[in-house]
Amino acid sequence: MSSISPMLALMLGLAVGIDYCLFIVNRHRSQLLAGTDGEESVALATGTSGNAVLFAGLTVIIALAALVVPGLPFLAVMGLSAAATVAVAVVVALTLTPAVLSLVGRKLISKRAWAKAEEHNADPDHEAADRAKDEHRSSHGWGGLVTKHPVMATLAGVLLLGIVALPASQLRLALPDGGSEPVDSQAFKAYDVTSRSFGEGTTGPIVVVGDLPEGLNEAEVQARQLDVADVLRSTENVTAAIPVALSEDRRTAVFQVIPKEGPASASTVEVVSQIRAEKAAIEESTGVSIGLTGQTAGNIDVSTKLGDALPPYLAIVVGLSLILLLLVFRSIVVPLLATGGFLLSLAAAFGAVVAVYQWGWPGTVFGVDNPGAVLSFLPIILIGVLFGLAMDYQVFIASGMRESFMHGESARHAVRSGFSHAAAVVTAAAIIMVSVFSGFIFSHLNMVRPLGFAMAFGVLVDAFVVRMTIVPAVMYLLGNKAWWLPRWLDRILPDVDVEGARLRKPSTTAASASAPEPAEVAAG
Repeated sequence: MSSISPMLALMLGLAVGIDYCLFIVNRHRSQLLAGTDGEESVALATGTSGNAVLFAGLTVIIALAALVVPGLPFLAVMGLSAAATVAVAVVVALTLTPAVLSLVGRKLISKRAWAKAEEHNADPDHEAADRAKDEHRSSHGWGGLVTKHPVMATLAGVLLLGIVALPASQLRLALPDGGSEPVDSQAFKAYDVTSRSFGEGTTGPIVVVGDLPEGLNEAEVQARQLDVADVLRSTENVTAAIPVALSEDRRTAVFQVIPKEGPASASTVEVVSQIRAEKAAIEESTGVSIGLTGQTAGNIDVSTKLGDALPPYLAIVVGLSLILLLLVFRSIVVPLLATGGFLLSLAAAFGAVVAVYQWGWPGTVFGVDNPGAVLSFLPIILIGVLFGLAMDYQVFIASGMRESFMHGESARHAVRSGFSHAAAVVTAAAIIMVSVFSGFIFSHLNMVRPLGFAMAFGVLVDAFVVRMTIVPAVMYLLGNKAWWLPRWLDRILPDVDVEGARLRKPSTTAASASAPEPAEVAAG
């Protein structure tokens, strides 16, 4: 197992494990304070917030399990170990958490909070006061500000993320070498001495293996070796090429090619491509068939394979999750808005990673002593993790909006009230997750550092700029259209009732999403 696999699983396990339990506990706590019976409150919290946790967890698991798509064993192990960890977190949240809440009972809430709640509930007009308080809270604060100026909020959010994403166009991928290690490490010191004394290319030589014709004598074999070495040496950006080994049967020869620059540089990638392009010409002129191996060529091949796997991987993950979100929200717009927001936050995360780890802008802050190419498997892992977590926050935020809408509020008022109820827990969950990921930015493992930064930054902008600014602004602008679903699709899709509408009394259940929007005054 790759050394980074348990670290990735640990990062995600800590983050989502806390978040999922927090979401259910927060719902249960607010219901207890409102006067709901303890046992009933646990069941209701699990049947509403627990549903959201289940579907949020499924999107993360799908995104991580799909890391088997590129066909790279180390990446598959990373994805499956992380997916299994998230699956355990979901099971714990839906089984152990309700059980512990039932055992803890009223002790979950402090005596002072209980006294305040009981005094409030004893007031005969407390329901009207609660409604007035909810109305004030939903129309003020961040949610109220965003929905009062939805066009400005949307444009500002998209513009901010677009500017941060600009460096992503210069993204260059490679696997790390000794030059990316901490400056006080033995690996970097040895790399530095070697590159200064003999040239950067000696730190990552390219191994070329030649298959010689049968029946050659020793002199002919030597001549063929020198001919091949001459052709290899004539390749652009190659400093030296020499034969270094010959098998006993004189059928296999090994050559060492020293490029001008290090193994992770763009010119070395070009050298590997040029030598492979010359394979047919070398065989025609010398009779020797060649192939490339060694760590340098292997790393370049892995990086290329990962780059080629990105489009199909993204299509699979986004496609499956769109179907899942369609089931959850019974809307065409909400899943598309969720995915569009994810692409914005992903581009911004890539841009920030390029600025810090490739260009080294605030390098001293993040311990980047030698900026260089970005870790080649970072993009595909970041897509999987960030997509799953972005859909978590989308489910938490939008399920609150849909719950308010299904319980009779107008579409626009539901955006405000749903946001006001979910904002606090999503903010807390995002801060926890960013804190967990940020702790890995200064890890002793160099491969983990950019991953921790990318995930922390990605979650930060996705939670606060996309889910808590752009999404409510756009949904407020759309109104009833945000919950539009064609009638034929409405009949086909199973109703998973993620917002727990069936757990309420029938008299309080709202009409379907196709009903005309009530006036704002009536909703208030």
